[in-house]
Amino acid sequence: MLSTRRTAGSRVLVVGAALAGGALLAGVVAAPSLADEGDREGGHGATAKHVLLLSVDGLHQKDVDAYVRANPKSAMAALANRGTDYTNAVTPVPSDSFPGMVAQVTGGNPGTTGVYYDDTYNRALLPAGTTDCAAAKPGAEVAFTEAADKNQDSIDAGQGLSGLPSSILSMTGAPASLLNPAALPVDPATCKPVYPHQYLKVNTVFEVAKQAGMRTAWSDKHPAYEILNGPSGAGIDDLFTPEINSIAGAQFSGDWTKDNAATQQYDGYKVTAVLNEIDGKDHSGANAEPVPAIFGMNFQSVSTAQKLPTSDGLTGGYLADGKTPGPLLAKALGFVDTSLAKFTAELKKTGHDRDTTIILSAKHGQSPTDPAALKRIDDGPIIDGLNAAWTAAHPGSGALVAFSTDDDIMQLWLSQHTQAAADFAKNYLATHTGSGTTYSTAPITVGSSGLTDIYAGAAVAKYFGTSASDSRIPDILGIAQTGVVYTGGTSKIAEHGGASADDRDVPIVVATPDARRAKRIGAPVETTQIAPTILSQLGLDPRAPQAVRIEGTKSLPSER
Repeated sequence: MLSTRRTAGSRVLVVGAALAGGALLAGVVAAPSLADEGDREGGHGATAKHVLLLSVDGLHQKDVDAYVRANPKSAMAALANRGTDYTNAVTPVPSDSFPGMVAQVTGGNPGTTGVYYDDTYNRALLPAGTTDCAAAKPGAEVAFTEAADKNQDSIDAGQGLSGLPSSILSMTGAPASLLNPAALPVDPATCKPVYPHQYLKVNTVFEVAKQAGMRTAWSDKHPAYEILNGPSGAGIDDLFTPEINSIAGAQFSGDWTKDNAATQQYDGYKVTAVLNEIDGKDHSGANAEPVPAIFGMNFQSVSTAQKLPTSDGLTGGYLADGKTPGPLLAKALGFVDTSLAKFTAELKKTGHDRDTTIILSAKHGQSPTDPAALKRIDDGPIIDGLNAAWTAAHPGSGALVAFSTDDDIMQLWLSQHTQAAADFAKNYLATHTGSGTTYSTAPITVGSSGLTDIYAGAAVAKYFGTSASDSRIPDILGIAQTGVVYTGGTSKIAEHGGASADDRDVPIVVATPDARRAKRIGAPVETTQIAPTILSQLGLDPRAPQAVRIEGTKSLPSER
């Protein structure tokens, strides 16, 4: 198939097969390593009855520190001043929303979970819409994005609600029903579409809680986030997923990410959903339900304020020092803080402040924060040049790049899945330039296609800690130079997905019900450690997630 370039948006022990055709989706064999003594089965009593998890896309630890200093009476400051702040936390690579969120609720990195990005390629699956599976050639895009919706232009993803967007809280809590089967890759063993939850190799904390008889809920940005249900497909009782890349309200132009005021309005729907759940209702507020044991939401407002050059008459991103939020970002951080204040106030009003742990983190950061470092590089000519070089050296072979995902990382899946082909691509990328523009739109040329490190073939598998036969991993993994964002236009000043500090350095703040004083822990931690920590807070076995056992993921430490 033709290569696909991302130009909009942020783009082992056998744990069992997720489908009847299990060989395609099962993990690989490795001995599980043990977590520390505190994480052994039965090692924790319950600290809380509920865990409210808040993931603020794009939020860095330095953003939290700066906001708390500038706003000492804010809700964020109050949380930090009584909770434990893990100041040296990182999210997985690729630092994309999909693997980032999956990490928080499974305890695993992409090599374990099988989730490398929201839009990838799988050499073993069949293209979406395949009906004659016996004759079809394996190799398919796996697009768990808005492209999988029944109607990606509508905020209800095609449910058919009237009175949108104000009626969006009536959206179903079972969004798998809003995915278009014809847009999903096909399992050759069953000749049936592969849903996101079936693609995930390991279980989630939601499933663990459900097995213990607890209620669960979550709110996120695409129906494809039904992947968080886990392989059972039933981990989340109430999953609210309004489509963020749908056409926004009449007062806006484009989707909900193109105007930060629109993004805040969009996030506001999810805030209301969480408030309803705190009040003992489902996300719609129409039906009484127990307060979930695990619930929360993803915020997008900070992310779009970091990426948009301007919006609502305000400059996006950071000031020239690369640390101080510009006016648009400051406003977005204020919105998140106001939302946090609503949550804490509602918890106190209902008495659930005495039995709820709040965890604040992020799926990913955003890069670059320094405007002077920005290099917007058009990846189209780079990939076209690589294909041309390959066909010149191999007449009649066709294009080399079958699929690509490039934000501020470069992942290429090749039509020839050999080490020789991967080495060819690596050599080309390393010896050719890329062209684009700076923050001020001045022309710029970068060496090595904008990359600092290029992993090819078997080296990619080693990087991710998986098998070279893994049908999901790219043939080329390119780590971008600081400030490089692969885009053909000037509509973005930052992106995520890569391995830079700005991409990966995220906050983790944990405030338990009995927490009374601030604690800062500088030991290196990962967002994967959120999963066993959630279970420990609820008095559940922190080693119940399969990825935790595979990787030896520990709960977040309680001491420095």
